[in-house]
Amino acid sequence: MKKVVWESLVVAFAMAVSANAFTLSGKVKDEQGAAVSGASVSMLQKGLETKTDNQGNFSLHQDEQGGGSEAILGRVLPGYISVNNGVLSFSQRSSEPVQVQIFDMVGNRLLSETLYGSGSLDLQACVRSQGTYYARVKIGSALRNIRFTSNGNFGASFEGRNAGVKNALKKEADSEVLRVIAEGFDTLDVELANLDTTLALTLKKTVVEPEYAYGWGLKNAPVPTRGCGKTWNRVKSGSYEFQWSKGKRTIRIDIPDNYDNKKPYKLIFGMHCMGGWAGGVQQEGYYGLKPLDTEKTAIFVAPEGNGQQAPWGQDDYRLFDELLADLQSNLCIDSSRVFSTGFSYGSMFSNGLSWNHQDVLRAVAVYETAERNIWLPQRQNKGIGWMGVLGLQDNLCTPAMGRAARDIILELNSEGGKAKNERAQEYGGNGPHVCYDYTTVEERFPVRWCTQNGGHIWDHKDPGQQKSWVPQATWDFFSKF
Repeated sequence: MKKVVWESLVVAFAMAVSANAFTLSGKVKDEQGAAVSGASVSMLQKGLETKTDNQGNFSLHQDEQGGGSEAILGRVLPGYISVNNGVLSFSQRSSEPVQVQIFDMVGNRLLSETLYGSGSLDLQACVRSQGTYYARVKIGSALRNIRFTSNGNFGASFEGRNAGVKNALKKEADSEVLRVIAEGFDTLDVELANLDTTLALTLKKTVVEPEYAYGWGLKNAPVPTRGCGKTWNRVKSGSYEFQWSKGKRTIRIDIPDNYDNKKPYKLIFGMHCMGGWAGGVQQEGYYGLKPLDTEKTAIFVAPEGNGQQAPWGQDDYRLFDELLADLQSNLCIDSSRVFSTGFSYGSMFSNGLSWNHQDVLRAVAVYETAERNIWLPQRQNKGIGWMGVLGLQDNLCTPAMGRAARDIILELNSEGGKAKNERAQEYGGNGPHVCYDYTTVEERFPVRWCTQNGGHIWDHKDPGQQKSWVPQATWDFFSKF
């Protein structure tokens, strides 16, 4: 999505400059050390502004009488508004309030708030769902409409309009803030303890993401959930009881021991098979993936099935939604990198989720799956990353069933379903396993098909090997995103 949108707002009022003399100077450069010329440098409280010269230098001056005696004095700023990565920053110099309204694409008003002084408002935190919205911002007779995109929290509990605005609104401190804006760079705000000083400032390049109707591009920037910054008060490695709308379920979880609540983590679900249990998934390292996470980038979760012979049914889709919303509301998760895995009945549940959860699941990896024998939702015509592992001697989830599940995804992931006509290379009867990556699917929604001789097991091994190849092949696939 487009991450930076700038709007300037000039309004008809002025401010008196304070009487303390100072000269604030400095140099602005990029991360490679090159000078950034033409950058806007402004002091938000005092309303002074200037631009950097060809060498990246700037200077702001104020004399004792409150006026500027040299050309380096910045002009008086009557008011300022900007939007950076969905956060509205505002600054104004009179009693005129800043009026903010948010509307969805069909014109429904979702928020109406009156703000004063200087501060910021997280627009994305004020809306509940993924989509495009418009913010109407007004100071006096000046009006601007700002378009922004939110990835939403996908069903996470919403505390109500007033609570949401309260959490999203941040007032600036009384101390002076220096703001540097340059095209192609992220905005830099620097709190100034001393105004009479010289600064060396570095700007970071802005990463502009392409916009999609849903989903993300490969290697997109993390999309943090509203759980970022919160303290997790439950077990970090073990089990806990999760209260959901149908009762309680045991949840197994493993959070990195160096968990940082300001860093978004991948979230990987492991769904157990018929006759299995969540504790078994945890003991096996979530199908062998947790030992491969040497950089501790992921949170692993294994929910307990419904306790019946068929451990996953229609209600468990609601369980998944409510559990995901709870985790995203209380842990710092990258909502653009949520994955699900499973074996046998657990793989059929993950496969079913891939049919109608493309907005929240980035990809699934299914071991010995089928397109039947479980309650299945109506399919959405959307793509998703998908990896399947098949033992060619499986007589439960047979090769025909596995290929049928794969072909459904190929139809969703390619223009006109053309990928169904691409013939995948499969295991030929000797040597190591074969993993085939489809070439005619959309790049954002890769499909990997791995085959080998073997029966109804998930941890297939190559001849003469004691270690399964499945976890590494899966980890490599998830790393595409």
